[in-house]
Amino acid sequence: MKIRVQTEAFDLGAEIDALRAGRLDVGAVASFVGYARDINDGSDVRAMTLEHYPGMTEKALGTLADEAAARWTLIDATVVHRVGRLLPGDPIVLVAVASRHRGDAFAACAFIMDALKTRAPFWKKEETPAGERWVEARASDDAAAARWADKVGRPD
Repeated sequence: MKIRVQTEAFDLGAEIDALRAGRLDVGAVASFVGYARDINDGSDVRAMTLEHYPGMTEKALGTLADEAAARWTLIDATVVHRVGRLLPGDPIVLVAVASRHRGDAFAACAFIMDALKTRAPFWKKEETPAGERWVEARASDDAAAARWADKVGRPD
């Protein structure tokens, strides 16, 4: 499992190539890329700054990947999350999962992303025309993560 927290952008194609490198047993790769938006909660967003707790953040992301590997049959996974100041359209997060079969790859990718939104120690501050504001947790993220509680495999 590869876990990185970084300021620089990532290359989706290169990350997937690295995930599959030398592996002929990979039958599926599912990935998710999240991007910074130019609007949130009805306000224009000029930029967003992501802060984290170094060391703790990587450990939390690794735990999520390990939990996914315990639930599904995975070959490998990559989680890359950016920190620092990001502009609308910039990639923020990548979750890519390799497995023999698509069902495991899809489910593990969704699980990691849903859990990341609620359990990884990141803090977001947006720059809007009205000034800066911290982004609060969303009930929809809690609901998405909750669907995996006490379940093995795919959610209902």
